[in-house]
Amino acid sequence: MISFKPITLEDKKIYERYLLDGTEHSCEYSFANLYLWGRQNIALLHDHIVLFSQFNRRTVYPYPLGTGDKKPVLDAIIADAKARGIPCRITGMRSAARQTLDELYPDRFRFHCDRDAYDYIYDINDLADLKGRKYHRKRNHYKRFCDTFPDYTTEPLNETNLTLAVNMIDDWYRFKLQQNPEGDYHMEQVALHKALRDFDALGMEGIVLRNGSHILAVTLGSRLSADTFDVHFEKARPDADGAYTAINCEFARYLRNKYPQTWFLNREEDMGLESLRKAKESYYPHHMVEKCWAHLLEDEYEY
Repeated sequence: MISFKPITLEDKKIYERYLLDGTEHSCEYSFANLYLWGRQNIALLHDHIVLFSQFNRRTVYPYPLGTGDKKPVLDAIIADAKARGIPCRITGMRSAARQTLDELYPDRFRFHCDRDAYDYIYDINDLADLKGRKYHRKRNHYKRFCDTFPDYTTEPLNETNLTLAVNMIDDWYRFKLQQNPEGDYHMEQVALHKALRDFDALGMEGIVLRNGSHILAVTLGSRLSADTFDVHFEKARPDADGAYTAINCEFARYLRNKYPQTWFLNREEDMGLESLRKAKESYYPHHMVEKCWAHLLEDEYEY
């Protein structure tokens, strides 16, 4: 079997040597997401990063990161699944990866693409400037926010405002649970607190919108590739009209100014939630990142 180990902060440096290769990756490959969510294991094999993950209560192997010959790496993944007595599911596959797998193992895998898991990728200038007729409503939302909070400031998330940000975030979860006591917010809340705790070690970037002593909104992200940032979390006070539009725009401006080589923002998937899909589509993504699963046909087939 492959000698996997739980992923730790110490793995970030070597992992990102493989991640930041100029190739577009889905948000599941973000080191921060791997570290913050679920049980993730990592191994270095044949000059590739191999991952073994829990995804929707299933064990999966994200398509390996690295250049060069994929055959020995994929052979090892297939053998590892067999040794563990689990189905061989390979996730995070784009069209080139599907083609490679199909060429190396003809008629041995079945593929399934999941629209609910596609990432929304935006031109950073579109979100920063909100130009053109298509963003007319967004500009109105932003204007209402500015009219309501004319003295608001945009600040990098740091030690001076961290406690206030944490308090606002906890208030947000309390409000949501009051609205929906059966809501499943626990995992996200744990992941967000972990992100704030290990903010510097993860190389996270974040900003807050502040009105005096009150935090109106907070967002966090991290680099996903040479030209793309991944936006992991975004929270705003429910009573701050237009705050989500404002912080979306302000974070794009902040990243564009600080990292001119950043062209895109990955705002992750909509999880099949109609309201979230509508919200993400309303910002007119530049493109989507397709994600597919591959399942070894000799196993009992299931998605």
